[in-house]
Amino acid sequence: MTTSAQLRKAAQTDPEVVEDTAGGARTYSVAGEEFASLDAEGFVHLRLPASEAEDMTGRHETAQRVEHGVRVPIKDINGQALNYWVRRAWLSCAPPERAARAMEADLAAAGGVGDLPKAIGKPATRALANAGITTLDQVAALSDAELNALHGVGPKAVKILRDALATR
Repeated sequence: MTTSAQLRKAAQTDPEVVEDTAGGARTYSVAGEEFASLDAEGFVHLRLPASEAEDMTGRHETAQRVEHGVRVPIKDINGQALNYWVRRAWLSCAPPERAARAMEADLAAAGGVGDLPKAIGKPATRALANAGITTLDQVAALSDAELNALHGVGPKAVKILRDALATR
């Protein structure tokens, strides 16, 4: 069973997400556009283009079309599917240049972005590229806490980055 914590984690994977908890609902928005929410009755609402909303309702028996997207009981969607659909909703609401950068970052290979070391691995490379960080000079300007706050960058990657900066 998927939880509100899983929704929160999925929604906050991408940058520039604002969370709000007003009125008994938890909402997530990017650039002022709400892309996901969880209402008091336990329904996840996702803002999706019509074609993707149709696709989701076809794949999830309890998903229902609503104005500007789909709603589905959070208990009826597994975490992996939730991650996918939240990402699709974020991409549909993010500013086009931001969505394009995120999709490029999805293709980033370890060792293939700027002068970031290959040893940090693919998840950390993608997370940094998604945040627009492609060089060790940009890494140097960030604290360990800021790096660790990026979903996909863990303590091991931070240590590798700091060692690479010290060696340079």
